[in-house]
Amino acid sequence: MKEALVTAVSVSEWHGQKGTYLASLDLHHAPDGFAVGQVLEGTGSTVMEDGKAVGFNASGKTVFNFASGTLAALSGKTVKFTIKPAGFGRFELEFTDWREAAQLK
Repeated sequence: MKEALVTAVSVSEWHGQKGTYLASLDLHHAPDGFAVGQVLEGTGSTVMEDGKAVGFNASGKTVFNFASGTLAALSGKTVKFTIKPAGFGRFELEFTDWREAAQLK
């Protein structure tokens, strides 16, 4: 989703550098579109570089309980996701497991 912003509130349990997401609500804002996602399952791990945490990787499944405008195709869909670091304070989020996802990149 080019030019999209994601705001998320997540609850997770971590043991060292590995974590499990217990709950998460995601708000996705794109030009002329809005979607609300809820993580159904997910795990993550800290990405280390030179002994310092520089980001995180995560993957799991999310369901979009509501979507409108340019993101309306997401409404009611359950998709797999992956997250990887993309620079300071940034990450790349990719949705897979349904063909319309490629149109939203």
